[in-house]
Amino acid sequence: MLRRLVFALVLALSATGAWADRYEDCKQSADLDRQIRGCTQIVDRGKRESQKNRAGAYWNRGNAYYLKREVDRAIADYDKAIALNPEYVDAYVNRGNAYGDKGDLDRAIADHTKAIALNPNVAEAYYNRGNAYGDKGDFDRAIADHTKAIALDPNHADAYTNRGLAYEQKREVDRAIADYTKAIAIDPEHANAYTNRGNAYASKGEIDRAIADFDKAIALNPEFVFAYNNRGLAYKKKGDKEQAIADFRKALEIDPSDQDAKNNLKRLGVTR
Repeated sequence: MLRRLVFALVLALSATGAWADRYEDCKQSADLDRQIRGCTQIVDRGKRESQKNRAGAYWNRGNAYYLKREVDRAIADYDKAIALNPEYVDAYVNRGNAYGDKGDLDRAIADHTKAIALNPNVAEAYYNRGNAYGDKGDFDRAIADHTKAIALDPNHADAYTNRGLAYEQKREVDRAIADYTKAIAIDPEHANAYTNRGNAYASKGEIDRAIADFDKAIALNPEFVFAYNNRGLAYKKKGDKEQAIADFRKALEIDPSDQDAKNNLKRLGVTR
């Protein structure tokens, strides 16, 4: 499931000279190493810095670690931000995402639930909790949370996409297709929505529609291994073995370790 961090500029203190640069370093996110350095210099000031700014610096540094895929370090920083500010909604949301990435879904759900208790109008808390419920296989709760996220943010394309996935798991394929189509209407460059809708069409036996959606996903993301694999499966269903092999080989070209592509080729009697 695609999780979404909450971002906001929380360090509003004005400063002059060298410290002004530290605050700007910590607040920006274009250069993650620079962000980490700037935030570290702020938290290292200890009580010479306000509690609010230390909490914000830990949160910003946690976001940088999360984006660098250093999830344990991110969690440690979110812990510190929450210790300094126990009502830090965004820190609970982002720590929940980090726990979700580690597969610790109960902790993820607890954090998103805490964020919702503190502020019931944060769409991302419902969206990310819905993802955790979906990962647990609790699709009814996932649908309920994505529906709430959509009510709070009607242009939340990812919530439509992931609610569609939950509907698909419940075998409500037409509802899933409707959600993917809505996501695409909101964001015409949503490659995941095209791929998911392609899978749904394939499950209905509408292979040409499925291939058209996989084509679009690949046009948007030429490195989309999942889309190549699924298009290959669609071509296989059509009886176009040559094109199926080409797609599986392309998936392996992009990711030589992709086991799905290897298995798909093996089923077609191709070793590579």
